Amino acid sequence: MRIKRLGALLGAFTLATSLFIAGCGSDTETKSNVWRVGTDATYAPFGFKEKNTGKIDGFDIDIINAIAQEEGMEAEVQNLNFDALLPALQSNTLDIAISDMTISEERAKSVDFSNPYYIAGSGLVVNTDNTDITSFSDLSGKTIGVSIGSTGAEIASKIPNADVREFNLIVDAFLELQNRGVDVVINDTPVNEFYIANKGRGIAKIVGEDYEAAPLGIAVKKGNTELLAKINSGLAKIKANGKYREIYKKWFGKEPPAEQQ
Repeated sequence: MRIKRLGALLGAFTLATSLFIAGCGSDTETKSNVWRVGTDATYAPFGFKEKNTGKIDGFDIDIINAIAQEEGMEAEVQNLNFDALLPALQSNTLDIAISDMTISEERAKSVDFSNPYYIAGSGLVVNTDNTDITSFSDLSGKTIGVSIGSTGAEIASKIPNADVREFNLIVDAFLELQNRGVDVVINDTPVNEFYIANKGRGIAKIVGEDYEAAPLGIAVKKGNTELLAKINSGLAKIKANGKYREIYKKWFGKEPPAEQQ
């Protein structure tokens, strides 16, 4: 009798334990309302780490948080090097990548993009005493700094006789410019402007006209149409309710162009 009773008690304990574990499992499932978002937090004002807190902030962060809120989701943002973002989507380490990323045919082979959320051109940054470079036509034979996998890198690869140096972080390219290891940096104009107004003030300057403007998009794993639909839905909502305009003015100090509203 005691053996039977002990067996019954053990059975009851096992059942209770299983139910407890199952209950815990249901708590972890709440993670289904979280989007794992990757960004390169060296592209201020699109994404950067706050100096005092280390918190990731910026235009891209506010945009994806606003989209997530509209869709009843939460955006959990993590910092990765730019060239690691697309592989992270493909390996399911990330759900979303937003990082001042131009929509291009080459990238679209491996990921799918949302509707554009910003239009950005690429420009040139040189040291303040540089008088040799005034436009893209002056770059032949020059040493050019870019970040790996960026639109700037694509542009630089087409310049004849150029010595192109790729850096993991765009801030490293700017530092190399300051140290005169490169003659010029090619990068997205809004990031260039932010750099010149802050860390690069009095050190560097922007020259020439922008290389053709191109749309920025939010990337997801190729074929993830459900997630892409939610992102596009949320983006449309924040443009309609004025939140996009509010975020744009916060980070760029002006009204967004009509085609971006």
